[in-house]
Amino acid sequence: MTDRNKANVEHIRIGIIGPEVIVDKIMKVIETFPSFAPVPLVFRNEDEAPLLAEQICNDVEVLILSDPLSYRKVKEHMMLDMPVLHVPITDAGLYKALFYAQQKDKLNGGISVDTLTEVMVRRTFKDMDIMDIKSIIYDGPVYASTTELASFHENSMISGQSTLALTGVGSVAQELSRREIPNVWLLPSDQDIVVSLERALLSTASRRSKEGQIVVGMINVDDFDRQALKRNNEHEVQKLKLDIHRMVLDYVESLDGYLNHMGGDEYLFFTTRGIFERESGGYKTIPFAKDMNKTHGISLSIGMGFGRTASAAGTSARIAMRKAKEAGGNACFIVREDGTLIGPLEMADPVQEVLSSTDAALIKRAEDAGMTSAYLSKLLNQRARFGKYEYKVHELANLLDITVRSTHRLLLHWMDNGLVEITGLEKVPRGRPRQIFRFTFLE
Repeated sequence: MTDRNKANVEHIRIGIIGPEVIVDKIMKVIETFPSFAPVPLVFRNEDEAPLLAEQICNDVEVLILSDPLSYRKVKEHMMLDMPVLHVPITDAGLYKALFYAQQKDKLNGGISVDTLTEVMVRRTFKDMDIMDIKSIIYDGPVYASTTELASFHENSMISGQSTLALTGVGSVAQELSRREIPNVWLLPSDQDIVVSLERALLSTASRRSKEGQIVVGMINVDDFDRQALKRNNEHEVQKLKLDIHRMVLDYVESLDGYLNHMGGDEYLFFTTRGIFERESGGYKTIPFAKDMNKTHGISLSIGMGFGRTASAAGTSARIAMRKAKEAGGNACFIVREDGTLIGPLEMADPVQEVLSSTDAALIKRAEDAGMTSAYLSKLLNQRARFGKYEYKVHELANLLDITVRSTHRLLLHWMDNGLVEITGLEKVPRGRPRQIFRFTFLE
């Protein structure tokens, strides 16, 4: 790019806040984004992030934080009228940390891990062919304090479950080093930073109109009556209702949204698309659902609807809620304005792989082949949570809650329409081998 062309570029001032090592990485990557004029600020501890954000909030158009914890602290302390994003910690950072630990021969006694989910760790172990490594994954509050995370790693080591701590939080790595506990700081990869910067760029340019798009959400408490029966008296039931309402209200507040209790165990809320996208990590997880499950043992069904009008968004939300219920609850689906389906998002249970958008044409193809919306939702949920594509007839009959005879009939019809194929046979001691059917259209 010539100097003259550079002068014509409309620079977008972007605030970059984080520890020095990550800010330096972002500054190197951002050189490939000529539209950005970075304003970097460095902190030594995540608690300093809100003060730094306050210093530059009037001088930048978008703010990017180095990690989820500092992002959360900024959101808790400030109401910013601009896009605020963070660089996520993904499998890529874990690959690098594990490779380093292997090179240093530090994987012999097991590891303790925070920030990442058990699914991410297990998948990485499988890819690196180190499934024999013991691991203990932090499963406490989503945004735990530095002390809580450091104590988790220390206790894991004292109990003999690990000899190396992997943490995605810089202050935790510092505290572990102070306690003389071997550790590796999980840093974001260049690709993670590129994706975050692309999202920041889009949030200030072509995506600005969608950032403010109204989104309708529906929340339903799964099997509330059964949960109520576990309480000893009506007073405890009423307290449970109040606790649920408070947690839902706090979640909607984190979305800068508006909540309406529809009565019973159903809630309706409104927020904007940009905020929901950021709070869900790009339509991947609902941390609030995990907190609800940990606190009260309750699962939720959530339906999110996008639309060009509030009416269309509400209709999409109702369709998404139906799909969450058809999947058996404890699920969140999104229906976008073009009918595209996203989900299920990660809820209280580990999800092996979050589905990207499922094309509306593919959904129609499945339904034209006699696969009802209920059947499709259940298959999508099993695929996301357990990576399951293959079924024997009896397994599929149990999942769909129909007879084996009906299952055989549907499988033949789906095979004729190219949705399913036979991939193998399972030998049994007596009788004919059992066929294994693979749902190829889900791959």
